[in-house]
Amino acid sequence: MGKDVIIACDFSSKEETLAFLDKFSGKKPYVKIGMELFYAEGPSIVKEIKARGHQIFLDLKLHDIPNTVKKSMNVLSRLDVDMVNLHAAGTRAMMEGALEGVTRPDGTRPLVIAVTQLTSTSEERMQEELLINSPIDQTVMHYAANAAKAGLDGVVCSPMEAGKVHDTCGAGFLTVTPGIRFADGEKGDQVRVTTPAQAKEIGSDYIVVGRPITAAADPVAAYERCIAEFVG
Repeated sequence: MGKDVIIACDFSSKEETLAFLDKFSGKKPYVKIGMELFYAEGPSIVKEIKARGHQIFLDLKLHDIPNTVKKSMNVLSRLDVDMVNLHAAGTRAMMEGALEGVTRPDGTRPLVIAVTQLTSTSEERMQEELLINSPIDQTVMHYAANAAKAGLDGVVCSPMEAGKVHDTCGAGFLTVTPGIRFADGEKGDQVRVTTPAQAKEIGSDYIVVGRPITAAADPVAAYERCIAEFVG
């Protein structure tokens, strides 16, 4: 599976999202639909963007009891998205339930990946506020190993951790990495960040890029810069 850049379409309306995607004439970038847009527009926005020919990462980060996640994933599987996620902290039983729920009657399913620790979470915050006393990289690797044991396809992690995740879970275990900024850009509220080129070097399989593309003066040029740096 080749490397790809996923654009985080973190907009609050259908109109804003489609106007943004209209800029990409002739291109069909992989897009992420997160909570803001999904909660604003519902499943219809997923269907509309899919009908336009885009691959979709549905980023809703499910985290509940196993049966609730299983049933919710069954509903989401009908949207024909390409990737969905949940929180690894929900335990292996929850992840296994998610896989069971998201698998369609014909045996097909989207990629299912688990969030380890959010890229806005520093080790200090994790230890002081979540009372997880292990080092953050050790925690991420433990969560990734649990996801692999549950049968998931990969994890969302910091690009800094992508190489270690592959060492722990195998080269075929996918790493989807937000926290991407250009070398000359702002960090925003992310803590653990790298450039697209650094993410490629470390071993990310997919990078998720939001504001460096969506807030750029020329989003198409910013996207093409990401592709050039990350995919080559």
